[in-house]
Amino acid sequence: MYGSRFRIGCLAVLAAVLVIGGCGDAIGDQPADDPGLTGGWSTAGCEFLRLPERMAVAGVAMPVTPAKLQAAIDRIDHVGHERFGVSYAGLEVDQENTRAIVHRVPSAAFDEFIRQTAEDTCIVVRDAAHTAADLAVWHDRVLADLDYWTHTGVRIVSVGARHDGAGVEIGTQDLDRARTELPARYGPEAPLLFIQEAPVRPLTNPTATPRND
Repeated sequence: MYGSRFRIGCLAVLAAVLVIGGCGDAIGDQPADDPGLTGGWSTAGCEFLRLPERMAVAGVAMPVTPAKLQAAIDRIDHVGHERFGVSYAGLEVDQENTRAIVHRVPSAAFDEFIRQTAEDTCIVVRDAAHTAADLAVWHDRVLADLDYWTHTGVRIVSVGARHDGAGVEIGTQDLDRARTELPARYGPEAPLLFIQEAPVRPLTNPTATPRND
């Protein structure tokens, strides 16, 4: 999935996809760290043109994920986390093109599981630099140090593990300092990505409703 973005003052989940747990399969008992295809590949279902399904929301036609694709997504995400943690990075849904994109460190066993699970749906598989499990460790380490960074004057606004496995994204108001000081603390190999981000602005009475007293 996916990473979650921790935003100071609130917790925002990166909504690339919605996932629901699925069941396992014997394929997961095979070694998950065998090299798989590199450079990306796609399932046989991607050869067929599919128009996006839509539903009306407040009078506007919005794309939705077809049930069969959603079932494949749910299963891949669940089993990816549970049994292929040394490979799985995350996934996203491309509703306009009726497909899902799975990011993973190449693994022959996980690739075969994806191929079987996809059936006739379209799943695009792309290489990832890091797994979700690896990024979670760095994500939690930075979160644990938030008081330290506040004390040193590096204002961190958000911390989020990227669902594509690229790294842990750090949103900060002090971009230049963060790019220097965080790698100095965590090491040059730490998979940290930095973006300039504005301060959090809390909503003013967002749930208030008029009273008719």
